[in-house]
Amino acid sequence: MKEIDVKKIRNIGFIAHIDAGKTTVTERVLYFAGKIYKIGEVHDGAASMDWMEQEKERGITITSASTSCTWKSHSINVIDTPGHVDFTAEVERSLRILDGGVVVFDGVAGVEPQSETVWRQADKYDVPRICFVNKMDRVGADFERNLESITSRLRARPVAMQIPLGQGEDFKGIIDVLEEKCYEFTPDIDQLPVEVDVPQEYVEKMKAYKERLVEMVADTDDNLIEKYLNGEEIQTEELKTALRSATIAYEIVPVFCGSALKNSGVQFLLDAIVDYLPSPVDVPAVKGTGLNDNLEISRSPKLDEPFSALAFKAVSDPFIGRLVYFRVYSGGIKVGDSVLNSTLGRKERLGRIVRMHAQSREDVSEVLVGDIVAVVGAKNARTGDTLCDPSNPVVLESITFPEPVMSFAIEPKTTAEQEKLSLALGKLSDEDPTLKISYDEEVGQTIMAGMGELHLEIIADRLKREFKVDGNIGKPKVAFREAVSRESKGEGRFVRQSGGRGQYGHVILELLPLRRGAGFEFEDRLKGGAIPREYVPAVQKGIQDALASGPLTGFPVIDLKLTLVDGSFHDVDSSETAFRIAGSMATKDALNKAKLILLEPVMKLELVTPGEFLGDVLGELSSRRATIAGIEGEESIQIIKAKLPLEQSFGYASSLRSMTQGRASYSMEFEKYDVAPESVAA
Repeated sequence: MKEIDVKKIRNIGFIAHIDAGKTTVTERVLYFAGKIYKIGEVHDGAASMDWMEQEKERGITITSASTSCTWKSHSINVIDTPGHVDFTAEVERSLRILDGGVVVFDGVAGVEPQSETVWRQADKYDVPRICFVNKMDRVGADFERNLESITSRLRARPVAMQIPLGQGEDFKGIIDVLEEKCYEFTPDIDQLPVEVDVPQEYVEKMKAYKERLVEMVADTDDNLIEKYLNGEEIQTEELKTALRSATIAYEIVPVFCGSALKNSGVQFLLDAIVDYLPSPVDVPAVKGTGLNDNLEISRSPKLDEPFSALAFKAVSDPFIGRLVYFRVYSGGIKVGDSVLNSTLGRKERLGRIVRMHAQSREDVSEVLVGDIVAVVGAKNARTGDTLCDPSNPVVLESITFPEPVMSFAIEPKTTAEQEKLSLALGKLSDEDPTLKISYDEEVGQTIMAGMGELHLEIIADRLKREFKVDGNIGKPKVAFREAVSRESKGEGRFVRQSGGRGQYGHVILELLPLRRGAGFEFEDRLKGGAIPREYVPAVQKGIQDALASGPLTGFPVIDLKLTLVDGSFHDVDSSETAFRIAGSMATKDALNKAKLILLEPVMKLELVTPGEFLGDVLGELSSRRATIAGIEGEESIQIIKAKLPLEQSFGYASSLRSMTQGRASYSMEFEKYDVAPESVAA
């Protein structure tokens, strides 16, 4: 295998709230890095990373797209992620396998609801990040307000690496705070920004920002803080080295600015990706467990380590079949080699490996540590599966996804299309772990559940276009939950005698309500060997069976604790099956004795509207049972923050568009489950 310098690899993702300009930034990054030779604009439906027809039509990113480029001898693997909350799973799986992130903000809007969501997702996977304040040429852009919102809303420690030379219509360049240099942008896209003297009116401001930068960076480094306190001069290279370490350790977040649409500031952003975001060797070694012993195993990002990789995405390509994307964490592998899918315990032969650029493919003969590629024809591998050296198996931590909050019934227009529909939905759910397909025996309907109206709308559109299945779509249904409001006790006794060996399981449980969002807890408090320990896992499975469908409405039961306190067994007739059934019976008994309540999903809504429509907008929200959390802004533009029950959000986009002449916009994200009013529960 060829020699590689892993230190010169960057695996990064662009993440943002919808309409922050993330894909536009990505297009410029690829252009300036020489990957593409013509810039495609999102508003024209021509962005190279938005390749789906639905993406081109709507001007939004729906699926994460992978590509790679080179900048200053560094190899940069890039994933462009969606900004809409309905496609948050794409962000989740991307962040799981990335080493660093670029968070893009709208220069006017600053931190928005989905900005907070993607930031939390990056926190979850300990992904170091830098920030790019985009659209500095828009009227109302405010760099300092962005810094303040990053501090207050994201609880981060931003450090300005640049300050804009002018804002809004006056934006014409940047001042490099670290180097104390000023650059003006040129109208010629292929001409580098021109260095000029720092305007006199900006000198004091630049020095204040430089002092703040030095102070923050020195605070993260023992050697530098000593120099700083002693009043010694700290060299630029010393600051850059410490800044890189602090960024990777997520002690501070460097912030840059520009206007991607005007091709301004992107080269500096590329420099920052190379200078401050980590290589695979700068982040902790990936951890997993043994195949059979569950002992912890580490895989370092080295070529001489056994091969290990994580599959993070599967797609059905109409031309070459099923593609499985994976990130290589250690070692390397060649085309034709066999690997072990340790998650499933099956071998896979890597017959063809491709490097992706959105939807186009480049065949490669081998893949090495740090690579992000796709394999053609891996029949068994799914999102979250581990691929590894068969002689050195390891199971890496998988990827968890949020549960669906909305569902539609779908049925084919003709009986003959039923099988075609089932196959299509199977392929789509294979691609999208947040799309859940089930069949309702009672009404004879196929149910598809997803993350929101737009998510399911896109699925229905893909069924029609890609799979030529035009199904009848039912009205959307909300994924409610059930909870208990008081303590109870339940008993389950399963006894069967029908000749030969019988069945015997006896379980007593105590039920306790928990706070909202606590989920489910189980405790084993058995004493005196009332039930042999080997049957306790079976009891747990039985509990989970019962909680999957509550007695009130059939929705799952959440936010409760069940404690196994007593029971009995039979030396001959007891079995795991018997105790699983007894556990389910005891749970149902406890639930029936507890007072059950219905919970509904509540969304966090942020709405921007011209001030003249404020009264109408508030009235509409009130009629939809929204709770207003705050209103801010100026007379011309008002920002409303509210809590809106998901059930009341259906059709809101059309209503708002009509009410405000299309001038208002909003975004939503799931916040919590809360008690539904009696009118809904009924």
